[in-house]
Amino acid sequence: MKKITVLGAGRVGSAIAIDLSENFDVTSVDFNKENLKILTDKNIKTILANLSQKSEIDRVVKDADIVVSAVPGFMGFKTLKSVIENGKDVVDIAFFPENPFELENLAVLNKVTAVVDAGVAPGMGNIILGHHHSRMDVEKYECLVGGLPVIRTWPYEYKAVFSPIDVIEEYIRPARYVENGKLIVREALSDAELVEFKEIGTLESWNSDGLRTLINTMSDIPNMIEKTMRYPGTINYIKALRETGFFSYDFVDVDGVKIRPIDLTSKLLFPLWKLKEGEEDFTIMRIRISGTENGQDVEYQYDLFDKYDSKTDTISMARTTGYTCTSVVQLIADGKFNKKGICPPEYVAHDNHNLALIFGYQRERGVEYVVNKKFL
Repeated sequence: MKKITVLGAGRVGSAIAIDLSENFDVTSVDFNKENLKILTDKNIKTILANLSQKSEIDRVVKDADIVVSAVPGFMGFKTLKSVIENGKDVVDIAFFPENPFELENLAVLNKVTAVVDAGVAPGMGNIILGHHHSRMDVEKYECLVGGLPVIRTWPYEYKAVFSPIDVIEEYIRPARYVENGKLIVREALSDAELVEFKEIGTLESWNSDGLRTLINTMSDIPNMIEKTMRYPGTINYIKALRETGFFSYDFVDVDGVKIRPIDLTSKLLFPLWKLKEGEEDFTIMRIRISGTENGQDVEYQYDLFDKYDSKTDTISMARTTGYTCTSVVQLIADGKFNKKGICPPEYVAHDNHNLALIFGYQRERGVEYVVNKKFL
């Protein structure tokens, strides 16, 4: 039985470890004893370690066949580098801001398959686009995605399963998209639109920097955009916080004490954004891919609407992110994806069968993508 080491035991990392433990010998690693105790109670091996230290990463991945990195984004790049230096195949959902291709030569040298951004978005959107890109001339790609609490609670009407700083990055990092073959850079939260969904009603979408690797790997596609969705009204309060400086990384002096506003803001927001036990969330995503296939103009639409699973007490964002990750781990373990180097998700589905395998894997766990094709 292959050994999998999961770095990070937050809500998503724990869901990954639990899912993988059905088929693999899994060890979960974190510095939080409470997170690990939950997994120990489920008979999953655990190690208490400080993953900000390279020596600790070296120690805990030593015996692994495959590693999953589910650490916060600010730790992601260094963690991935350490795993690659240990010669371990790795699937990463840290969504770090650095360019993963800076580690390409290192990964090739160490003969490592390193799949990055293997979540829902980025992640599944990339996988789906990669599948179609190898089979048709894609003219346009659009991805709208959001993860939200079912119950809207004042003042934020939002709950996060990731590090607060990672969420705030969506609100401050310039958004890049491609229009008519040109790279466009706009501020985050720009170009707001109201979008209707039958499952949930009206949501608000805006530009976010979600394309990531697609900008380079799919550079022949003339139109690509990803937008984040929240409940209507979110933009106004987030812009107010941003423009006031609450998201700044620059130190300010408060009565002789220097602090970064982003650290204080994260500290204050975390209790308000944290999903409480039993709170329900949902993930909604709509992907549209249009272009020419076999000489005909076509459009594919993929729709996802997933909710908290009360039977397993697994939140939707952990399911949709985590089961994308674990499906890729399964492909690597089965020898169905073994490309060496840095591999963004769009590489994974070049094989004719991998997208179907990923969909089937997630469908078995109740995560269902509905696809419709129409001729234009």
